[in-house]
Amino acid sequence: MTNNDTLRRLRYALNINDAQAAELFTLAGRETKDEEVSTWLKREDEPGYAALKDSDLCRFLDGLIIQKRGPHPSGKAPQPVEFLSSNEILKKLRIALEMKEEDVLAVFQKAEFNVTKAELGSFFRKSGHRNYRKVPEQVLRKFIHGLSI
Repeated sequence: MTNNDTLRRLRYALNINDAQAAELFTLAGRETKDEEVSTWLKREDEPGYAALKDSDLCRFLDGLIIQKRGPHPSGKAPQPVEFLSSNEILKKLRIALEMKEEDVLAVFQKAEFNVTKAELGSFFRKSGHRNYRKVPEQVLRKFIHGLSI
């Protein structure tokens, strides 16, 4: 799943229009216009398509966190990461939506996808931890689908 697919799915699941998406990017420190967002939402085979970088998707997610939970106490937007993994996307969504473990499991159940508590815990560990497990694309896709339901 590309970053553009992720943005497209999140935009649908969270019922966000182009202007609201542009505002989320801006909250995280990247001035963005509605037209630029629409180029990211196009399919690869459509004219005017532009690939969304990891750092830009990170800014979108950070903007969502700022919108839902308020700015960081320092008042500064966090610096985007160069490489955004599925684990980090899941973490940022969990933070933005203020979800506890039970809430995340409920979202997976809505998507008719079973994830155990142990498996879920392994997704939120640091990458060097011995129980860390990489989030497969299917799991992230099912989580976003569960949010849309």
